[in-house]
Amino acid sequence: MSTTKSSRSIGRYYEMLKRYLLPQKKALITLAALLFGTIALQLVNPQIIRYFIDTAQSDKAMEPLYYAAGLFIGFSLIQQAISVIATYASENLAWRTTNRLRGDLAEHGLGLDMSFHKANTSGSIIERVDGDVNALANFFSSFIIHLAGNLLLMLGIIILLFRENAIVGAGMLLFVLFAVYVIQWIRKFAVPVWAKWRQINAEFYGFIGEHLEGTEDTRANGATGFVMGRFYSLLRRMLPLRQRAFLGFSTMWITTIIVFALGNAMAFAISAFLWKKGSISIGTVYLIFYYTELLAKPIEKIRTQIEDLQKADASLLRIRELLATRPKIADGPGAKLPEGPLDVALKEVTFGYDEHPTLEELNLRLKPGEVLGLLGRTGSGKTTLARLLLRFYDPQQGSIELGGVDIRQCKLAELRSKVSLVTQNIEILQGSVRDNLTFYDESIRDQDIIAVLGELGLTEWYESLPDGLDTPLASGGGSLSAGEAQLLAFARVFLAKPGLVILDEASSRLDPVTEHRLEQAIGKLLNSRTCIIIAHRLTTVQRADHIVILEQGRIVESGRRAELASDPDSRFNRMLSAGLEEVLV
Repeated sequence: MSTTKSSRSIGRYYEMLKRYLLPQKKALITLAALLFGTIALQLVNPQIIRYFIDTAQSDKAMEPLYYAAGLFIGFSLIQQAISVIATYASENLAWRTTNRLRGDLAEHGLGLDMSFHKANTSGSIIERVDGDVNALANFFSSFIIHLAGNLLLMLGIIILLFRENAIVGAGMLLFVLFAVYVIQWIRKFAVPVWAKWRQINAEFYGFIGEHLEGTEDTRANGATGFVMGRFYSLLRRMLPLRQRAFLGFSTMWITTIIVFALGNAMAFAISAFLWKKGSISIGTVYLIFYYTELLAKPIEKIRTQIEDLQKADASLLRIRELLATRPKIADGPGAKLPEGPLDVALKEVTFGYDEHPTLEELNLRLKPGEVLGLLGRTGSGKTTLARLLLRFYDPQQGSIELGGVDIRQCKLAELRSKVSLVTQNIEILQGSVRDNLTFYDESIRDQDIIAVLGELGLTEWYESLPDGLDTPLASGGGSLSAGEAQLLAFARVFLAKPGLVILDEASSRLDPVTEHRLEQAIGKLLNSRTCIIIAHRLTTVQRADHIVILEQGRIVESGRRAELASDPDSRFNRMLSAGLEEVLV
C-alpha cells in the first residue's frame, strides 16, 4: 500500500516537472554544469590541503607549499564565484517556473464556473495560487539538480575515502546510509501535518479576505466581536498544527546534529586507529576528517530538501486538486452568433441552484432590436435569467437560443463578446482609464473611447483627467463617484459592441440628474441592439417595447408595454394604478 502511494507521489512530481521545469532546458543544463563544477572543486580542495600538510612535515623545499597554497586560494575563490552564479540561476529558474504555474492556476480559476467561486472565498483561492506555489519554489528551482548533485558529492567522497582506505570508506558508507534512513523515516510523520497546515492556512486567508472586503458592513452592524471571535477560533486551530509541523522540523534538525556527531566520532576513531598503525599520514587524517565534515553538507541539504518536499507534497496535492477541478460550463463546438442585434428565445427553461427550481418551464421570445422590461419581486428569477444568458450556469432543462443558435454550441468567448451585462455593482480595476474601459483590447481606438464618453455626457469629466486616458484609477474606484463608475461601466459595454445588452438594476445607484443624463444616452447607444432591462422600479422600463413579469420563476404576464398599460385587467396596469410610479405611455 505504501509503495503504491509512494509511486503515485513520484508520478505527481514527475508530471509537474515535465510540464513546468523540463521545458527550461538551457537553464537546467547551465545550472547542472555550475553545480557539478562546484562539486569537483569541493572534492579537489581537501587533496591540496593533505598535500600541503604532508609536504610541510617533510624536509622538502618551500616552493611546493607556495604553489599548493595558491591553488587552494584560487580554487576556493572560483568555488565561491560559481556558487553565487548558481544561486542566481537557481532562483531565476524558480521564479520563471512558478510564475508560469501561477499564470496557469489564475487562468484556470477564471475559467471555472460561478458555482466554484460561490463555494470558495477569494482569500482561499489566492492562497492556492500564491501560497501553495511559493511552497513549490525550491522544488522547481533546484530539487532534482541539487538532490542529484548532493548524491553525487556523497558518492564522490565515499569513492575517494575507499581509495584512501577500505575501512574508512566502509565506515563512512554505513554512516551515510544510516543518516539518510533516519531522516527519511522521520519525514513520513511530518507530511500529513503539513497538508493540514496548508489547508487551515487557506481557510484563514479566505476568512481575512472576506471580512476585509466587508469592513463597512461589519462595523455598521456591530459584528466586530463576532468576527474577532472567529478570528481567534481559527488561530486556536492553527497553533497546534503549526506546533506539530515545526516539531517534525525540529526533530529532523536535532536528529541530523546527533547523526553528524556520531559520524565525526567514527571518523576520529578510525583515523586514530589507522594513524597509530602507521597506515596513514597526518595529512590523510585531516583529509578523512575534512571529507567527513563535508559529508554533513549534502546530508543537511538533503534534509532541507526533504523538508521542502514535505511542504511541496501538501501544496502539490492542493494545486493538483484545483487543476483537476473541471468547469461545469464547457465550451461548445464553436458555433458563431450572427452580427447585429440578436433575437432571444427561451424554450421550456428550468433551472435551480439547488433542488428547488428558481425558473420553471420558462418560454420567452424577443425579436432583434427589441427592448424587454423584466419585472418581478426579489427572488423571482430575474438576475438568474441574466446569468443563464451569459452561461454562468446552464439550465437543467430546456434551451436558450440567441440569433437562432443554441448558446451551448458557442465558445464562451464568442458568447460573451456578443452579450454584455451591466449591474449595480461596478468593478473598477487598478489601471488606467483606457485599461478599465477596454479590458486591454488594443483594437479599440482612443477616438472611439472618447466618442462613447461624450455620448454618456462624460466629456467634462474626461477633460478634467490630468493624463487623459492614461490617468490611473485606484482599485475599487475610490477616486470615482458612484455615478461616474456606473457610466464607465456603460461605456465598457458599448465599446464592446454587443448584440444583446442586459441592464440589471444598472441605474439604481445613480442620482436623478445622472440617471436622466444616462437615459438620454442609452436611447442612442441601444440603437440596433437588443436589450433586456431588469428592474424593480417601473420608471426604468419606460423605454421597453415588451414587458414580462416574473413570479416564483414563472411568467405571470407578458405583452407589449403600451397594451398592458392600457389594459385594466393586467398586473402591469394595476402596478401603475396603485401609484407605484407614474403611468408609462
